[in-house]
Amino acid sequence: MGQSDRPVNSYRIGEAAAMLGVSADTMRRWVDAGRLDAERDEHGHRIVPGARLAAFARELARPENAAAVGLPSSARNRFRGIVTQVILGDVAAQVEIQAGPFRVVSLISRESAEELGLEPGAPAVAVVKSTNVVVERG
Repeated sequence: MGQSDRPVNSYRIGEAAAMLGVSADTMRRWVDAGRLDAERDEHGHRIVPGARLAAFARELARPENAAAVGLPSSARNRFRGIVTQVILGDVAAQVEIQAGPFRVVSLISRESAEELGLEPGAPAVAVVKSTNVVVERG
């Protein structure tokens, strides 16, 4: 069944899970537990309306639900992951973090990378606060 066979901006369980970076099993458990309402399409598949999924995502992202660590911060975009690569230069370092399905690359000072003990395999959180964010639909 293609997306054109269901309401615009609605998602099957697997698609909704991918949007939130969780497994389809986790999404099913949330629906079964009543944390997120889903509907059935004409074929009996569970679908989540986009507006409902967006509201649920906002709820999950609230600081008290996101298990945020550290000091209070104005930055709300936190990507917890694992360091996959560190390239040290004379002054700067390029740090790559895999956070779920997202690859985050940061340029920081070499001194900071060394002080933080950043190396492949280390856990890390990429905290993003940006004045320029490109949004695409695809």
